[in-house]
Amino acid sequence: MTNNTIQKPTRTLWPYAIIAVFVLFGGYIGFLVRQTMKTSVDLISTDYYQQELAYQKRMESVARTAALPAPVTVLHDAAARKLTLQLPASLAGQPLAGTVHFFRPSDLKLDFTLPLQANAELQQQFSTAKMQPGYWRVCLDFTAGKQAYFVEKPLVIK
Repeated sequence: MTNNTIQKPTRTLWPYAIIAVFVLFGGYIGFLVRQTMKTSVDLISTDYYQQELAYQKRMESVARTAALPAPVTVLHDAAARKLTLQLPASLAGQPLAGTVHFFRPSDLKLDFTLPLQANAELQQQFSTAKMQPGYWRVCLDFTAGKQAYFVEKPLVIK
């Protein structure tokens, strides 16, 4: 005689787990879409065309400065606590006007701007005695004759 007992099939939770994972994933994606739709992205300014023209002029000034026969140099003498800005000799005899901006990326309050007042040797010296130690950027924006020039140099005050 054989034992013909009917066994109940065992239930597995795998189908429910797979469905739960898909539902949770869909809910997560829906949440992310909702959050990104609520985020304000203001990329366009009202005067973006003027900003683009100003940026283009700045790039032309940078290219013109790079094309000079000799570079604009910024020499820092830590012992004497002075900074010497040297313009190329090819600019001699041309009327110079401009500004030297000392930019401190870590602290906006330390930024300051001075006028460009080069001597006959096309040099200008600045005292670094009151400048905080650390990383600075020296931005020279000037015109020689009727041509605009721009150069930015890093500076580390110790």
